[in-house]
Parts: sequence; structure tokens; C-alpha cells
Amino acid sequence: MSLELGFILITTFTAIVSCLTLSHALLHPSSVSHNVSRSSYYLTTNELWFNQTLDHDSPNDHRKFRQRYYEFMDYFRAPDGPLFMIICGEGPCSGIANDYINVLAKKFQAGVVSLEHRYYGKSSPFNSLATENLKYLSSKQALFDLAAFRQYYQESLNVKLNMSNGGNENPWFFFGISYSGALSAWFRLKFPHLTCGSLASSAVVRAVYEFTEFDQQIGESAGQECKGALQETNKLLELGLKENRKAVKSLFNATELDVDADFLYLTADAAVMAFQYGNPDKLCVPLVEAKKNGSDLVETYSKYVREYCMRFWGLRVRTYNRKHLRNTVVTADSAYRLWWFQVCTELGYFQVAPKNDSVRSQQINTMFHLDLCKSLFGEGVYPKVDATNLYYGGDRLTATKIIFTNGSEDPWRHASKQNSSHEMPSYIIKCRNCGHGTDIRGCPQSPMVIEGKSNNCSLPDYVNKVRQQMVEHIDLWLSECRKPIRSSI
Repeated sequence: MSLELGFILITTFTAIVSCLTLSHALLHPSSVSHNVSRSSYYLTTNELWFNQTLDHDSPNDHRKFRQRYYEFMDYFRAPDGPLFMIICGEGPCSGIANDYINVLAKKFQAGVVSLEHRYYGKSSPFNSLATENLKYLSSKQALFDLAAFRQYYQESLNVKLNMSNGGNENPWFFFGISYSGALSAWFRLKFPHLTCGSLASSAVVRAVYEFTEFDQQIGESAGQECKGALQETNKLLELGLKENRKAVKSLFNATELDVDADFLYLTADAAVMAFQYGNPDKLCVPLVEAKKNGSDLVETYSKYVREYCMRFWGLRVRTYNRKHLRNTVVTADSAYRLWWFQVCTELGYFQVAPKNDSVRSQQINTMFHLDLCKSLFGEGVYPKVDATNLYYGGDRLTATKIIFTNGSEDPWRHASKQNSSHEMPSYIIKCRNCGHGTDIRGCPQSPMVIEGKSNNCSLPDYVNKVRQQMVEHIDLWLSECRKPIRSSI
């Protein structure tokens, strides 16, 4: 297996991956359409490159790889304006999205830069994703990537501004959503001298082995009627698989899934999408109506999966197929294999069915996840969640100047920091369709919500109130960050 380093050109997705994590891995909207052009969705798609260190832990390994990044400087107030770092997470980074961070950048006259996560998208160090080549894929290495890039970019900016004497240091602020939100919090924790503060939106800072709270939140968000309909649908699916698995799977265009539990994982994820991304009615209205009318629940659910999850969000059946996930060739779908590696080695987040009152099938248990990890990466692969939480602190991390935000209906919030303090304020954005990354992406979360507008949130005033508090924290922390620099001039 070749270990040759180099730039790997792969087909990019048509929409930015910071449309975030789903329970399984990533989902990408199938297109940027619905009367929204690609140019209005992105602030920039102009690719730039940085030579990144492969192994930050080794003083003797000097190998490098090309890491993709973007910059948007239209609002930047030279020479001392702030710099906003948007951390790209577990997927290809196709540009800088026109979301609420753009609104903040305009307000604070900030430059915006965004770094693609190592291994994902076009930032692959190797031309094979065999297990032995993935040993440098970790959150720790990613944090050092950010530190190294920040130093490089600051020095480069100083040269552009003719301030290369080393005395200029712009105030930086870091942003991230979901896993990248955790990276944003962890960066402030580990490198407090390199950022004035961090926004950690829907930040999954607590590694979890058996994440039963995830399914419990789906049931709570669904409400009794919808939850009951979902549970009945799952029972019918399990029964149908025993009687005629091919016919059941064909309803979901999923006959390629040989393992029944993989199919049930797909159907569980499909339900998650409605609540995580702020569209509960897309699922619950037709499903509850079908139950009341005595209509076919499985057919009703399969229609939701095909038309909403697959056609709109781009849910791909093959990304639940173990044969596909074992593919070590770098492709546009490699993000799924890569994210599973991070899940299976350091983060966990195993969305297992609770023993009682579960929405998802009981076949989605701990052994299912461990077997999947073994199937994809071989023997000895195990999520070291205790070590991860020991290193970062989990949801009890001790740091300063980190804003945590979570949507009330987002199942991932139970892996975030929800307790608030003066140094680390935490806000739960409460509304019926407030899901993953609501503060940045709006409601319902969609790539079509330009500037993350809150007008379609069921309680927009609540969202706007939290955003105003975010602005106040950022303003205060940037001003405190500048003081020592100005006093030394």
C-alpha cells in the first residue's frame, strides 16, 4: 500500500459540508437550488493552499501535505481588524458559506478564513485511506493544524500589510459547528494565547460511548403522537424484513444493504434529520395522519425518506453500505469512512437504542457499532472516549471565553456543554424547530437560508436574543484582546 504523500484531487460536493453532521456521518444537500444561486450561497470558493505538517507529535517526521483554505477580506479593516477563523469539520470544505458568521464579520469589520480538516475533501495526505494511513487523523492533530495555519496566515498578512517586523498581531476569534464546534472550544482550551475567544455552536465536546440520550431526545422532540407512530413503523419494518426483506428495502431504494441492521440504521438516521435540522412537520404530519387514517405506515415513511431525505438532503444509501465504507480509494464519499474512523477511535457517539421506549430498533446496539468498526478498520479499533474526555475535559472542560449554543430540539446537545458560567456562557435556543447550529444556520437549517436568517424559526425573537448576547461577548472579548497589544506600542 503506497504511503506517498501528495495532493489528491477529488470531486467536490455541490454544497458545503458545514451543513453538518448527522447521526451517521454527513449529509449533503443534493444541490444549491430553490432560487438560491451558488454565488449567493458562498462568499468565496477560491481555493488557497498551505503546506501542513503531517505529524505534529514527531520532531523527526518532516513530511508535509497540502491543506486547502479560503479567505474573504471584503470587510476587513486594515491593519488591526479582527480575523474570524471558521473551522471546517468532518467533510469537504467547498468555500466560505454566506451564513450568520458573514453578518458578524460585516459588523466587526473582520477578515474571514476557513481551513479544511486534514484528510477530508482535497486535504488528503495519502492516496489511500487504508487503516494504517489514518493514524494521523485525530482531533489533536487537527488542533495543531489550526495553530500552525494561524501562525502562517498571521505572518503572511503582516507581509501584505507591510508590517513584517513581527509586532503586529490581529485579534482572532474561532467559530465552529458540531464537531468543528468542539474543535473551536478545544482550540481555546489548548491554545488560549492564539484566539480571543471561541463560538462553539452545537459543540459535541463530550465523547460518549453509549449515547442513549440521542434517541431519547428524538422521542421527546417528536411528541407522543409522532413518537408512537415512529415506534410502530419500526416494528413494522422489523417484521417486514423477516417476511420479505427485499421488498421492504426496495421501498427505500436500499436493496444494496445486505445487513439488515445497516438498513435499520439508515431508517433511524432518516427520522433524526427531521428534528436535527428543524423540520419536524416533514415527518410527523404525514406519519401521524397515516396512523389515524389506517394508512400504510411503512409506505408513508418510505415516501418521506425518498422525497425529503434523499432528494432534498442528498442522503446516500451507499454510505450505509459496509462494502462502500471499506473502500480505501479517495473519492467524494470518503468523508463517511473518515468520520467513522474518528468515531471508532476517539469520539464514540454510538447512538444505541435505549432499553426502554426506544424510537430506533433495538438492533442498533453497542455490538452493532463495535462490529461495524471492526468490519471497516480491522481488529483492535475501539473508541477511547475516556482518554478523549480526560484530555479535553468533556462537558466539564475548564477554560474561558467560549460561547456554547445549542438548539433545544437537537439530539446532539446532550454531548455539548449546557451548563452556563460567567467565563463560558451557554445558551439553549428554545423553539419547536431549533435544531443543530440554529444560531449560525437559522431555521430550519438549510443551505438555502442565506445569512442564517431567523425569520422561519418558530420563536425568532428568542434566536435573535441569543445572537445579540453572542455579539456582546465577541465585542467584549475582542476589545480585551486588543488592550495589551495597544499598550505595548
